[in-house]
Amino acid sequence: MLAEERTEIAKEDLESLTNLLKHTLSVNDKIEWETLKRTDSFNKPIPSNSFKQKSALISKPEKPILLTPPSKPEESAFLPSIGLIDRLFSSRKQNKIQSSQKQFDEAQLFWESECKRIENKNRQSLSEYEFSLEEYKQKIARLKNLLQEEDNFWTEEKVLFDKEKQEYNNKIDQLREEYFKFNPDAVIEHFELVLNGSDYPDYFPRDFNIEYTPDSKMLYIDYSLPSLDSLPTLTEVKYIATKKELKESHLSSTALNNLYDHVIYCICLRTIHELYEADEANSIESVVFNGWVNVLNKSIGKKSNTCIVSIHVKKSEFSEIDLEHVDPKLCFKSLKGVSASKISSITAIQPIVQLSKKDKRFIQGSDVLDSLQDEANLASMPWEDFEHLLREIFQKEFSSNGGEVKVTQASRDGGVDAIAFDPDPIRGGKIVIQAKRYTNTVGVAAVRDLYGTVMNEGATKGILVTTSDYGPDAYEFVRNKPLTLMNGSNLLYLLENHGRKFKIDLQEAKKLYK
Repeated sequence: MLAEERTEIAKEDLESLTNLLKHTLSVNDKIEWETLKRTDSFNKPIPSNSFKQKSALISKPEKPILLTPPSKPEESAFLPSIGLIDRLFSSRKQNKIQSSQKQFDEAQLFWESECKRIENKNRQSLSEYEFSLEEYKQKIARLKNLLQEEDNFWTEEKVLFDKEKQEYNNKIDQLREEYFKFNPDAVIEHFELVLNGSDYPDYFPRDFNIEYTPDSKMLYIDYSLPSLDSLPTLTEVKYIATKKELKESHLSSTALNNLYDHVIYCICLRTIHELYEADEANSIESVVFNGWVNVLNKSIGKKSNTCIVSIHVKKSEFSEIDLEHVDPKLCFKSLKGVSASKISSITAIQPIVQLSKKDKRFIQGSDVLDSLQDEANLASMPWEDFEHLLREIFQKEFSSNGGEVKVTQASRDGGVDAIAFDPDPIRGGKIVIQAKRYTNTVGVAAVRDLYGTVMNEGATKGILVTTSDYGPDAYEFVRNKPLTLMNGSNLLYLLENHGRKFKIDLQEAKKLYK
């Protein structure tokens, strides 16, 4: 029985991995905003409602039953019986009368004594009752005061509860509203909710980092993938009666490697599908997915984070795919995804795009193109405006492919003026751009500086743009290096391709800046 149960569980585990991609097709990945809101109630009972129950625990004194005084003796009850002899002998009669009188007097005294005793007893009982009753009333009053204080605290707690609940629900409404406005933080939080809600096995890592560029509507995600050794390998458990032991069967090394490749491709496609399906606001037009796995680097004996898959997919392209009938690997490759031929080999690859929008040098770019009239002299414009002009025109150049350009803080120190993030799998990556609004020839020193900056930034390419031109030694230096030199003519041509016609008059600029 145990062997059969374990075999059934093993089959279910492996089947869930095989169907990772198909599983998500049966799920609506859109965020149900109302279900995110708090619907809980303040269930703490009102303290004063327990008054009856708690007051019953306080003993209420019972009114005492007062003793009834005896009836007053009637003198007639003591009258002597006078017979014939008593009448004949007056002394005898007199004795009887005196004896009766004495009995009556004694009865009268006893009655008076009893009345006083009973009166005192009743007075004492009433006094004790009044004292106990006062104590009871004080206890009841204290209970009421305590419950009133608890009621006041309960009211404060409820007000705070209702306030926090309302604030939380307002934040959900605000998050939805900001998401539909393409607020970057809201968009990121929205898609974090989507991916956190994705149903994966417990042993899968639940870690990812999302970035969003509203200008290009590109969503960038670094996603932690399960390692090869984390996958289940058990296929069957048999009971060997002769040995009275359980025998386990596991996936072969080849089968496990194939399963791992399948799982990784499924996670990649599934994640992209979930992001696009959940995007009610149409906030994204392309997704960059970089899959990372934390594995042991045997060359250094330590674990390191390695990128093993990378893909950039536009929504228009992805929407044409029927995921229910695709082969995950073939689909990934047809979308120009990058990975080793065997993912299970854990071969590191260069991510198609590595965004780093956390760079503190980035500032808000200014649009200057529309403020410039045709035939404006670029060589004479302020250097800050020239840098923003380059950011704007390169943004137009790169945005068609989902790229983005960020301008850095003005420093005039020969450093980075702008950084482009190009998702193109061939020419793409991080590109450093430097602007030189010069009226004289740019020397090789500036080009060497650019090359050093490219190396320091870990960029894939550097572009130097000037309003003038470069000397022969500059062109010689960039040969076989990831550097591009754009002179004034190249810049005017680029601007003209985007519908703007300007001029570069170096002599006019020289006179202006003398």
